[in-house]
Parts: sequence; structure tokens; C-alpha cells
Amino acid sequence: MLKRYLLAPGPTPVPSEVLLAMATPVIHHRSPDFLPVLDSAKKGLQWLYQTKKDVLILCSTGTGGMVGAVNNFFNHGDKVLVINGGKFGERWTKICQSYGLKVEEIIVEWGYAVRPEMVEEKLKKDQGIKGVFVQASETSTGVYHDINALASIVKRYEDTLFIVDAISALVAHDLRTDEWGIDIMVGGSQKGVMLPPGLAFVSVSEKAWEKAETSKLPKFYFNFKKERENLAKNQTNFTSPVTLIIGLNESLKMLQAEGLENVYKRHEMLAHATRMAVQALGLELYSKESPSNALTAIMAPPGIDGQAVYKNLREKYGITAAGGQDRARGKIFRIAHLGYVDRFDIITAIAGIEMVLKGMGYPVKLGTGVAIAEELLMD
Repeated sequence: MLKRYLLAPGPTPVPSEVLLAMATPVIHHRSPDFLPVLDSAKKGLQWLYQTKKDVLILCSTGTGGMVGAVNNFFNHGDKVLVINGGKFGERWTKICQSYGLKVEEIIVEWGYAVRPEMVEEKLKKDQGIKGVFVQASETSTGVYHDINALASIVKRYEDTLFIVDAISALVAHDLRTDEWGIDIMVGGSQKGVMLPPGLAFVSVSEKAWEKAETSKLPKFYFNFKKERENLAKNQTNFTSPVTLIIGLNESLKMLQAEGLENVYKRHEMLAHATRMAVQALGLELYSKESPSNALTAIMAPPGIDGQAVYKNLREKYGITAAGGQDRARGKIFRIAHLGYVDRFDIITAIAGIEMVLKGMGYPVKLGTGVAIAEELLMD
């Protein structure tokens, strides 16, 4: 028997309490039984997002939320600025271009965070830019972009929206939607929110809703104005994914019981222990600055294929992590510490990395990284 450990940056583990809640009999999405469930989940998301504004609940993956963040607020030919520092920065560009937006990119070297002054220079030079798109946590590189600093710049431009993909950052990082002035922020269920894939969450500022009034891009399924109207009645525009929303309500209650500050501290602690443990093994982090608390991207040692590390972790020891994408494929492997993850998950992951690397001929003294992780994760 091979016990499985899920330490990928999505999907992430789902707590038994959430699974049991989702195992209750299915109820109708327009019935009185469902209304208080959605009302509770709606308020819980506002708590998590730190916002008094609407947080829409969509039946889709996070990418659906990204699509809606484009087609509900812009028009064909609008100029936008995309911070492209990884595969998901590239996704913003592709979505914007698919709707006929004119995209200017700030290309950020993989493994590095964008310098906020670069964004400020672009906006000063061209005040016709209608939106700035960025990832909070770039999952492909393990880098966190300074959302507070970027928001403080963009909000000075009255005609420019600030749009954040927080799909892997939500829960792992303190993201203050209202206080910082984030206009549109996208989340997903299968990351820090501790659910299966299938839900996207999108917060929308009043500034963004004003832009929605003049948006002429085609929209049908991802029609945020209709979603907002239905959310006010504790419904969704189309058939609600009732089972997932029941699970969402339960997961939000668990996070609320832990407390927002404690949730952030836990993710910071697990991330720090992971980084220090792998560096004690002589490995380098792929994120050269501003590493994300959602996951750690690790450089494979010279002569060792990062994809083989990822594959051996899964096949030999039952640990599902992640490999590298695109230009990082074969160069790195990634360990997530996101959502329903605790200290012993990290200790298991570090032990697995040690055993895999030793089995592949890398000179590692077993227990070196584990000892560091244990020291840092003790009460």
C-alpha cells in the first residue's frame, strides 16, 4: 500500500469536515434550504477578502474568473498593462488579446518580482491604460508580487483598474482588498480555500462596477452584472454548484475559527521552514526574491531532471508535488504549503525529497533538511 500525500499547488487537500458536509443530500439551488447556505458563504468570502463589497461566486475554475475580469469591464481596443513573470502572467495576456484588448507587457524574468516603479513609469507615460493585470502569487515560479505597493500606484489613476489574480495567494497572503484599493481580485476553490476544483470568486470595487456600465464586450455565462443581481437574493445566475458551496461554507467556518492572522502566520511558518530545509540540503530556490508563501519552487541539482524528482516523489513515496512549466520544465520541482497543510506534511515532503535525491545519486545526508524543518516547526 502506498499512502498518498497531496502537496501540489492545486488541487490541495480537502479536510474531512468539508468532505462530510459535501456528502449531505443534494438540495435544489432555488429552494429555501439553500438561501442561508449561500448567504453564509457570501459573508464568509467578504471576511476572507477583507472587503465590504460583493464577492461573486462562479461555477468555474479560477480561469473563468480571470475571463470575467476582462470581458465585464473593458472594450475592444482598450489599452491594458500586463505584468508577465510566468505562465499565469502569460494567461492574462492571452485572455486580454482574445477579447481584442491592446496589451502592453512588463516582462519580468522568471524567479523575480516586478519592480513597482516600472508600473508607475508605464502609467505616467501612457495615461490611456485602462487596466493593470498581475498575479499576486505566480504559481509557475513561486514568486509573490508586492500587491500593496502596486495598488498604491494604480489607484492614483482614476481611469485605470487594478486586477489581481490571487488564485494561489488567497489565504496564503494577507490581501486587503478594500484598504489597498484592489478593484478586481480573482480566487479559486482548489487552493487555499481547501475545496475541490469548480468555484471561482471575484471581488469587484465600485470603481470597477462603473466601468462595467460601459463595457460592450460579449458576455453570457460570465455576466457579472447578472451575477451581482442574483447574489443580492442569495442565488447565482445559473444553476448553483450547491455541493461545492455547502463545502465552501464549511471551509470558511474552519478558517474563521482559526482566525485570519493565524492563517497567515501558519502559511508563513510552513513556507519559511520549507525554504530553509531545502537550502540546508544545498538546493537553491527558483524564486530569487519575494518567495510566495503558497509554494516553494526548488532548483533541481545539476545533472538531475526536476521532472524526474517530481515523478519519483509520486511513484516511490506517494507525494504529489509539481514539476516545472514551460521554460522551467526539468529545471525545478515545486512543493506547496497551501490550505489544509500542517507541519507534519512539510516534514514528510522534506523527507521524501531527501530520499529521492539520494536515490538519484545526489550527495545528501538523510535527515539534514528534516532536522531544520523540525526545529523551525516546533512550538
